[in-house]
Parts: sequence; structure tokens; C-alpha cells
Amino acid sequence: MTVKEPLLEIKNLQKHFVVKGGLFGRKNLQTVKAVDDVSFKVYQGETFGIVGESGCGKSTTGRLLLKLLEPTSGEVLFEGKDIAHLSQKEMRLLRKDLQIVFQDPFASLNPRMKVFEIIEEPLINFGYSDKKERSEIVHEIASKVGLSANQLKRFPHEFSGGQRQRIGIARALVTKPKIIIADEPVSALDVSIQSQVLNLLKDLQKEFGLTYVFISHDLSVVKHFCDRIGVMYLGKVVEIADRENLYTEALHPYAKALLSAVPSPHPSKKKERIILSGDVPSPSNPPSGCTFHPRCPYKMDICSTIKPELREVRPNRYVSCHLYNEVPDSGVTYE
Repeated sequence: MTVKEPLLEIKNLQKHFVVKGGLFGRKNLQTVKAVDDVSFKVYQGETFGIVGESGCGKSTTGRLLLKLLEPTSGEVLFEGKDIAHLSQKEMRLLRKDLQIVFQDPFASLNPRMKVFEIIEEPLINFGYSDKKERSEIVHEIASKVGLSANQLKRFPHEFSGGQRQRIGIARALVTKPKIIIADEPVSALDVSIQSQVLNLLKDLQKEFGLTYVFISHDLSVVKHFCDRIGVMYLGKVVEIADRENLYTEALHPYAKALLSAVPSPHPSKKKERIILSGDVPSPSNPPSGCTFHPRCPYKMDICSTIKPELREVRPNRYVSCHLYNEVPDSGVTYE
């Protein structure tokens, strides 16, 4: 049996922001641990979801995967090559394989450029010198995302939110990338338009063999769109599982509470809502041990002193929690 190699592998990724103050901003006041020791794998052709509350570090993680932010430490392995420590020149050669669709389809588009120019720009950046070839590629990709030839002559402000997001998708798709980071791509859109954009992304994935890292706070969208899901809390990944297992039986206490907030489509089916006590701690001063222990209904003494590792507790189920202990003689048991 051959072991499937990941297309993208993240190892112990960290991003710390230093908050400065004092005279002329020279004094380091505190360090915000936006992403703290994150590890996961993404395989060819799948959609890997990253979910969590606002401020948990999921968007920062997405930008680190593309080296739009410099990591504090850790590795980002794309096809076995660590891109986290590449120079700008070396990274530029890989940009065509790694693209992003941003959350706000208006702010991410240049208002002074026509749609054709916006989609064409990546081709110019990556050395497509033949103007006719560029035009053919732009029109082909535009038609794939539902944009007509006449619409390519307009400016972004002349379009609705859903159409602008189609422009952003076309711009990301035009270089035929291997991975697209979709950072909250439908959260700024009307609910009626969200399904159209999600269906478009799925169709493009099948046609072009795309791999997605899909970042969202909307658990209902993630449930229908992603194959595997990583749940983040305060800069850390606390659980990784495939869609069916996570939504049927979440293991980590935070994941359980998060999923209990998803509305049930069947009014007759009563659903137990788990209400967490307290507020999310500050990432500049996270709790010792397990960062979730101040709010966890199952906390033990060990939780406040020892940080749990993210480990495989069931086949293809990874959890960072002291409730799940390994027993050397019999594999894995659950308390």
C-alpha cells in the first residue's frame, strides 16, 4: 500500500506580532500569538476547511501559506519544498501555483482597472508575452466563471458583489494554480448568491483539478463544501477530522460547543446547545497549559499546566485534548 503524499504540509507554524509603544514606538509592549504551533496536511484535489471564531488566527494562517506574511517559525511544505524560507525571487516563481480569493471582492479589485486588465495582470506578471494568447486565456477563464465578453470592458464598481467575486475567482484561476486559498469567499455575499459562488468553485475544482484551503466561520457552508476540516481556537488547531465524523461526533470540547451552535434544518429535532462560560482569552496573554481550559466543562488538573499535543486518537482523527490518552499496550482509549 502506497502512502499518499500531501500537496501542502504545515509543520509547527507560528506567527507572532509584536505590539510596540512608548516614545516613537520603540518599546515592545507585548507579543500577540496569532498562529501558535499549527500543523496539518492538504492532499491533491481535496477541500480542506479551517473554521473557528473571529480572531482565532484562521485568516492569518491562510496568508502564511502563501507567504503573504512572514512566519515567525515553522515550515510550509509545498510539493516537498519549504516555501516559508524562500527569498522573494524564489517565491515569485511559485506564485502561479499558489493563489488566493479574498473575502471582500470589492476591496481586493483595483477600481481603476477594467475587468479584462484585472484578470490579465497575473499573466503579464508571469511572463506571458503574447498579447493574443493572453486575450484568449482571459476570455476562456471569464466564460468559465460566468462573465461575458462585454462585461470584461467594465470597471469593478459596475458589478454586484457576487459578480465581483467571480472576477476575483477568475484572477486567481487564470494562471492555472494547483492550490487556491479561499479566505471567507462568500461571507460578504447575500445568502441567495452564496450557493451560486460555492457551486462555481466546486465545478472549477472538478474541471481543473484544484485543491482548496477554505477558510470560513460559517459552519453550515463548511459542512457542505469541505472534505476535511481543521478547527482552530486561539491560534491553535484543536481538532482535524473529515466532514462526516466531525459533524456527527466532534471530539474536542470546543469543537462540540462550536457545532452545537449550527441551526438544525429540522424544527422538530431538538438540539442541545452548549454554552461556554467566560470570554475568549487574549492571544497576547494566552492561558497556560491547554488554552481552552478556562472555558472547558471537562477540564482536569493537568489541563492548566501541560499543553496537549495534536495527535491521532482515531484513524484520521486528530485532537489536541487531555481527555484522549494513549495506552501503549492497546492503542487508543477514551476516558
